[in-house]
Amino acid sequence: MKETAKRKVKRKIKRPELLQVIIDSIREKKGENLLSLDLKKIKESVADYFVICEAVSSTQVSAIAGYIEKNVFEKLHEKPFHTEGLAQQEWVLIDYVDIIVHVFQPKVRAFYQLEDLWHDAALETYE
Repeated sequence: MKETAKRKVKRKIKRPELLQVIIDSIREKKGENLLSLDLKKIKESVADYFVICEAVSSTQVSAIAGYIEKNVFEKLHEKPFHTEGLAQQEWVLIDYVDIIVHVFQPKVRAFYQLEDLWHDAALETYE
């Protein structure tokens, strides 16, 4: 009998700690237009939070994404469930199950407009 792959979720990390490490990592690498969407009250949502930011170049997109993964692992010993977009470096998605991080170049963010798509979510901006 063939065993199907299951998404294993470790719940030892509290969401606020993970969210804060992600936000701090983006700030340290000078991510712009940083915000989080609280999706917990939206029935169709795929996560509890989206964190969205911009980077001015493909190099910065990669640097922010790499720094998030490094900091989360060093501080919370957590690896992402899934990461995609590193090859193109226009939109990198880092999936921590409860929190999904989107690092965009501005033109790609403007095209997909995730904030408008999830307009029901509580939005918090960060300086």
